[in-house]
Amino acid sequence: MAGNTTGVLFQLSSFGESHGAAIGGIIDGCPPGLTLNLEAVQQQLRRRRPGQSALSTSRNEQDQVQWLSGMFEGKTTGTPIGFLLANTNQHSNDYDALKEVYRPSHADYTYQAKYGIRDHRGGGRSSARETACRVVAGSVARQLLELQGIRIVAFVSQVGKIRSEQPLQLPTEAQVDATSVRCPDAAIAQQMEAFILELKEKGDTTGGVITCMIEGVPAGWGEPVFDKLHADLGKAMLSINAVKGFEIGSGFGAAEMLGSEHNDAFYTDGNGKVRTASNHSGGVQGGISNGEIICFRVAFKPVASIRTVQETITTSSEKTNIEIQGRHDPCVVPRAVPIVEAMAALVLADHSLRAKAINSSYLG
Repeated sequence: MAGNTTGVLFQLSSFGESHGAAIGGIIDGCPPGLTLNLEAVQQQLRRRRPGQSALSTSRNEQDQVQWLSGMFEGKTTGTPIGFLLANTNQHSNDYDALKEVYRPSHADYTYQAKYGIRDHRGGGRSSARETACRVVAGSVARQLLELQGIRIVAFVSQVGKIRSEQPLQLPTEAQVDATSVRCPDAAIAQQMEAFILELKEKGDTTGGVITCMIEGVPAGWGEPVFDKLHADLGKAMLSINAVKGFEIGSGFGAAEMLGSEHNDAFYTDGNGKVRTASNHSGGVQGGISNGEIICFRVAFKPVASIRTVQETITTSSEKTNIEIQGRHDPCVVPRAVPIVEAMAALVLADHSLRAKAINSSYLG
């Protein structure tokens, strides 16, 4: 599969480069008979698209999906769903000066080392432009999950050193999107936005954290060894551009806790459902969902394209300085929220089908 396909039963294969004619994908394994809300797909793409606020890059792609196959009379047929997203707003000349230079903390050198050739225009295949394909497929997966009562909400919980407290319950998408930075805590969001705009003016960047909360996943999803549910979620999140960290539940904080503090005690609620009194496990135990809210955090590094002068080398190993121009996000996390949700949906849709293969009661 050469690393361009994700999933076992519900799969996405993506293709295309940042400055090529188009990007696109093939969704395979989507069950037949699913009535797709195509406007809902476009809405998720609008949440990811560049140029949506002063906090993001000015590249302006409309990202109108062209559906090629896999649907008939508004419903999925069970065959591969093919789609395209045209690239219409490339400024390839912006990258001419970078053709013979390795940009610090980009994939320029590593792609050259792997393939012996690289597309210097916007990073080619390594560009975050590819994540639009994930949002399309993730929106399809989300609609499959919604039929099972599953809700996925991600939001920005940290920008630089500015942090927001995690809510006890899932916020709504409207609450998340009420601010440009996609933090549902309005007061903290103002501080985040001011910091990002300050960095944009200086030509510098910052990182951040996205928290994702998922409710409605029944107990029993996930595989016991290599394909643990949280392992697949971690792999999915770490496949997103600029992601440097993933933690679920108490995460690295568990290293400082005692077992007596960390253990999630079981009880039975008034409806006879098995619950846990706390959720340090983040909704997953032994690699399998336990029915509680799944909660994880994803850490993004600062965008590597900055206007500050940096030392580097050319492709012929000569020392040089570089000052990157062009259109870049000062902080990726606001636009990455729908990408995190999409990757979570792809993992869960895949595991929902795998759970049904073991026990058909999960999907009714």
